[in-house]
Amino acid sequence: MNKAYIRFKYTVDFLIALIALVAVSPIMIAVAIAIKAEDGGKVMFKQLRTGKQGKKFYCYKFRSMRSTEVKFDKDHPVISDKNANVTKVGKIIRKFKIDELPQLLNVLKGDMCFIAPRPLLPVYDSDYKDWELLKFEMRPGLTGLGQVNGNGYLSIEDRKYYDAYYVMHASLLMDIKIILKTIAVIFKGEEKFLHPVTEKQYAALKREIKIKYSSNTIICAELKLQGANK
Repeated sequence: MNKAYIRFKYTVDFLIALIALVAVSPIMIAVAIAIKAEDGGKVMFKQLRTGKQGKKFYCYKFRSMRSTEVKFDKDHPVISDKNANVTKVGKIIRKFKIDELPQLLNVLKGDMCFIAPRPLLPVYDSDYKDWELLKFEMRPGLTGLGQVNGNGYLSIEDRKYYDAYYVMHASLLMDIKIILKTIAVIFKGEEKFLHPVTEKQYAALKREIKIKYSSNTIICAELKLQGANK
């Protein structure tokens, strides 16, 4: 884990988020009007997520569904754009990831950064294996390695692998690749970039984490996560 680079990321991300929020504000206003005009419901949707060191925070999005009271499938949490509950405006903003623009506020607040592991719901907190807890050593991101390798088409286990892998290998070059691939995903679709994780990859990453991190570090991370859940 390159702590110096990650600290640099946080500073740069704050500045970019500030500029981006001003730049995309006309788009955000237009989206808000469109959402309100379609069904008169709330414009914004917030959901509790688990962030750095297990800290809970509200992740913001533009509302893309008629009702947020949707049956939750822990093994398949990503709701398809074809779902009847997704609004007409919702299908458009989800396709181009515009629904996630409000997360620029999360970046400014210090809850998130641009590229890092995506934050999951607290319901997954008890499912992490010891080596996967490395994810919580940094802020979650708007996009990440899992999102450009299949995202909703990946299993939860594969997404956790990509999360831990990113924290171990985060670099400027990797971030540039993720940015470019994110743009490609927006226009071509997530399924075009599906890369399931092999058993060999799992084994290699587990060994790498055990070599570089002591058991005390893993235990500390687990205690932080458990403490944040109380």
